[in-house]
Amino acid sequence: MKAKDIQKEIIKTYLKPKLREEGFRTTAQTWWKIMDDFFILINLQNSQWNTKESLSFCFNIGIGLTENLKDPNKKRATYFDLATPLREGAYLSDKRDKHKYRRDASLGYLITEKTELEDFKNELRIDFEHDILPKLNRLKTLQDCLEFYQPFTFWGERLQKQVNDLKKS
Repeated sequence: MKAKDIQKEIIKTYLKPKLREEGFRTTAQTWWKIMDDFFILINLQNSQWNTKESLSFCFNIGIGLTENLKDPNKKRATYFDLATPLREGAYLSDKRDKHKYRRDASLGYLITEKTELEDFKNELRIDFEHDILPKLNRLKTLQDCLEFYQPFTFWGERLQKQVNDLKKS
C-alpha cells in the first residue's frame, strides 16, 4: 500500500468518524466546530516534499473568533480564519511528542509504504483521545481560550487583541 493510501484510510476510518462524533463538521482535510463566540479548527497539512513511498504531515490546530469568519454565513471555518494556528505538538504531552511515527518526520507525522495501518491508527488515536481532544474540549468559553493560549506568547497576545477589538466595536 502506498503512503498516501494509508493516510486516506486513516482519515476515512478514524479521523472523520472520530471528529464527527466530537461535533466537528468537515470539508476535505479541515474539521471545525463552532462554539458560539469562537470556533475550534483542526487542519491536516501535507508536506510539499511527499512521495509515493513517504508522506509527512501535521495538524494545524487552534481557535478563532466566530465574528471574524470570512464565510458570510458564519458557518464554515478555514485555516485562514484561525487566531491561534499551532501545530499538534503544542497539544501533545512530552511523552507523545516523539513517538515512533513522529520521531523521523520532517513535519509532524511520517507514514511510509511499510507503515502498519492499525499500529499508526492506534498511535494517532492515543494522540487525539488522550492529549489533543481533551484539551480542546476544555475550551468552553472565550475566557477558557484566553487562559489556554496565554503561554503561547505571540498567539495568546493575538487572540487577546482580537477579543479586545471585538469588545470595542
